[in-house]
Amino acid sequence: MQNFRLIAGMILGLGLLLPHQLQAEETYGPAHGIAMHGAPKLAADFTHFPYANPDAPKGGRITYALTGSFDSLNPFIGKGVAPRGLWDGLYGRNVYDSLLARNRDEAFALYGLVAESVETALDRSWIRFRLRPEARFSDGKPITADDVAFTVDLLRKKGRGNYRLYYNTISDIVVEDRLTILFRFDKVDRELALLIGLMPVLPSHAINPETFDQTSFDPVPGSGAYRVADVDPGKRVRLNRDPNYWARDLPARRGFANFDEIIIDYYRDASARFEAFKKGLYDINVETNPGRWSDGYDFPAVRDGAIVLDQFVSQAPKGMAGFVFNTRRPVFQDIRVRQALSLLFDFEWINKNLYFGLYNRSESYFQGSVLSALGQKATAREMALLAPFPDAVSPDVMDGTYRVPETNGSGRDRAVMRSAQTLLRQAGYERQGNQLVHKEIGAPLTFEFMVVSPEQEKLALTYSQILKRLGIVMTIRTVDSAQYQRRRQSFDFDMIQFFYSASLSPGNEQNFRWRSENANRPGSFNMAGVQNKAVDAMIDALLAAETEEDFISATRALDRALISGHYLVPLFHAGEQWVARSSRLGVPDNPSAYGYQPTTWWDKGVTNGQ
Repeated sequence: MQNFRLIAGMILGLGLLLPHQLQAEETYGPAHGIAMHGAPKLAADFTHFPYANPDAPKGGRITYALTGSFDSLNPFIGKGVAPRGLWDGLYGRNVYDSLLARNRDEAFALYGLVAESVETALDRSWIRFRLRPEARFSDGKPITADDVAFTVDLLRKKGRGNYRLYYNTISDIVVEDRLTILFRFDKVDRELALLIGLMPVLPSHAINPETFDQTSFDPVPGSGAYRVADVDPGKRVRLNRDPNYWARDLPARRGFANFDEIIIDYYRDASARFEAFKKGLYDINVETNPGRWSDGYDFPAVRDGAIVLDQFVSQAPKGMAGFVFNTRRPVFQDIRVRQALSLLFDFEWINKNLYFGLYNRSESYFQGSVLSALGQKATAREMALLAPFPDAVSPDVMDGTYRVPETNGSGRDRAVMRSAQTLLRQAGYERQGNQLVHKEIGAPLTFEFMVVSPEQEKLALTYSQILKRLGIVMTIRTVDSAQYQRRRQSFDFDMIQFFYSASLSPGNEQNFRWRSENANRPGSFNMAGVQNKAVDAMIDALLAAETEEDFISATRALDRALISGHYLVPLFHAGEQWVARSSRLGVPDNPSAYGYQPTTWWDKGVTNGQ
């Protein structure tokens, strides 16, 4: 393999073409950044991301808190649970750097970090990175193209399922010289080139590939702004900032990594965590409970100004929360049953009586963004994409008139009940005593709802009482988080509550959620068991889209197919991000397109220091 790489590098150096390599006029770059569609918004001489404060002082501390536990410090493998804050978007890729850094003010644009430049074929059949000569791992060793090649090979053999899924489509890895590496791909997938840019770079000199996929509390060395200082297994991780961090002055990092110390604490449950917040034991609480946001923050620290209540607006899609039907189960295979059960979720009553009227109904998988089909008549491009699947989209979804039916908020809307009863009769059910029974097979309409938290249980109980009025029996089973995870991964459930997050750049994750071939793949997020050729084709279309217009059309068409499939009971979402934080924390004036970004915050008690 190494000889092949050396020979390939020599051929490229002579200006000859390897198979599938395109001529220069068909390439993009070398450039300082790359966007999924079109060109990146920031010019080559940009000084910092728009939502970061380049003059933020360095020093101080921030403490995060989460619920649960962790049993590993390796965030790149399938085994075990690693703590947040080592390698994630919200709390920061603090310990590891990637080839390129994402600008959270654009849909999907990346700028140089470990790599100083990027070059690609216009059809994204290959991509080349030129690394910065000053890039270093935390132990001082330089980052080389061999480390990048080592990382890809390691993650596609030993990494989490998503790494294996993405990186196994790489057909060639060519180390052209110490700082230059080229990837070729064996299928058309415009996003994959960018996903390579977001991969971590791991040190080949400090990792044993044979034991990499085993859980361990020995941290994997990184190249980021922080190092793991100490660990209390399952309870706490403390990170210390490296004052000599090699990338501290790069445009993609200015205004980030401002705290000298990051602490990530874990609590056994949400109630214990919130009590700790009230006592000032951690600095930021992202609230998801509207009742608590409405009246639970009247405590001394808020009244005294030690805690500030903020509301951030995100331009990203709201995502889709729902009660997911496991369509592998016979009881949910008839779409009319799924439609009826969705109708019977009385959002108006539930929102008013359980959630202080603070939620909005979820109706689209990309709601609140240009990617949503809600209220939009299908364009000619969408209709062309969906033409081979004439029965895949309901007429009202196609013409933009679809909305989730509203109830009168009484909890007993007879018109909605009658509509649901009509659908259930069409599906073969009739009332026999206190139960709804299928006329032909004699099976009652009954199923189990698996929950993992008191909040889920409360909502499920309310829903079950509504269903009971029509003779539908929904039993509720509460399990611990470990059992829930096992059963979810093996699709051993009838119905669960789940949230499908969404971004302005949906891509390969849609395969993992909806593609037919993943319907029976353990661990996939295709929990509904979707096997729909139209959905598969729309995912292919959004991944192949070369222009923003084609991308929006394909994503809206996917949205229409998913809505029409009635794969879940749509729930609700908040219009804003509710964030309580310590007044000691400084926040930039301009939030990102995705809302709050604590990785750009700083300690206002610090007046100097770098």
